[in-house]
Amino acid sequence: MTKAQLIAKIAEETGCTQVATGEFLSAFTDTVKESVKNNEQVSLAGFGTFLKIERKERNGINPSTKERLVIAAKSAPKFKPSPNFLN
Repeated sequence: MTKAQLIAKIAEETGCTQVATGEFLSAFTDTVKESVKNNEQVSLAGFGTFLKIERKERNGINPSTKERLVIAAKSAPKFKPSPNFLN
């Protein structure tokens, strides 16, 4: 499902316009991204939790050259679905 399809589906179910729904969805995703970036968890009951994890530095191999390299530590987003996500 694309973002446009999601907006159309939500607008249909709520009776809101697609423009208003698109603005809401953009505000929602921007808020979640900013919160996770600031080390805050965003938990939605019955849906799941968005959070930030820290990945440690690790060794890797370039598949093209077989050269060993160090992959730097970095932050990454993670989504943990709630136990009843698919129910």
